Amino acid sequence: MDETLTEAQRAHHHGGAAVKVEPCHKRVRAYVGGELVVDTVEALYVWEAPYYPTYYFPAADVRATLLVSGLTEHSPSRGDAEVLDVRTQRSTVPRAAKRYPSPNVAELEGHVRLDWALMDEWFEEDEPVYTHARDPYTRVDILSSSRHVEVRIDGATVADSRRPRLLFETGLPVRYYLPMTDVRLDLMAPTATVTHCPYKGAATYWSLGEHADVAWCYRAPFPESQKIAGLVAFYNERVDLLVEGALQERPRPRH
Repeated sequence: MDETLTEAQRAHHHGGAAVKVEPCHKRVRAYVGGELVVDTVEALYVWEAPYYPTYYFPAADVRATLLVSGLTEHSPSRGDAEVLDVRTQRSTVPRAAKRYPSPNVAELEGHVRLDWALMDEWFEEDEPVYTHARDPYTRVDILSSSRHVEVRIDGATVADSRRPRLLFETGLPVRYYLPMTDVRLDLMAPTATVTHCPYKGAATYWSLGEHADVAWCYRAPFPESQKIAGLVAFYNERVDLLVEGALQERPRPRH
């Protein structure tokens, strides 16, 4: 257990599961149909999933009306939750919130969780946030390098560069971002896939034969990730990646 954390920040253990709770010092807002649902500077980070936190909000800071749906959900670590509908002046979003009347984790008492996907817009301070809340313990470092990087798929070289940028993101494999001119884009086909990262922005993809969405690019990343703008990365897990001539071990996909 991390001795640098306060008691309120430590992981709570109930029924063999762990939930970490910490205060968030950002202003957080969510909107539906242009109407404000929540506005607070006293949100909690709650790690329901192992890789990123979820926001819980003081009920007093929820601007919409919360209606009991009659449904409940059970969590081994958090307890029994009431599922709530969220009503604004112009619309009602069914099952968009939940609260724990008698939570196993004391800090959650009097707090409400909003379903991220059912809100139209999220903001941390005045900047939009996508996909999920940003983890305060996730760091992204992007470093220029002169290491020789090759990417091979089914024995064919599809990228060869001596000017990669290496992206180090907490908990993930190193990603090698390569200039487009060092990538055989003529062998690949763009796809309609678009994904969003809360730290980097929106990514578009390429496939190569049966290898769907095997490479991606952030054409207009967030300001803090500008160093990878217009560069191409491949899934280390799905290609043969050589660095300085040494074949790299494929990392296991994270579940």
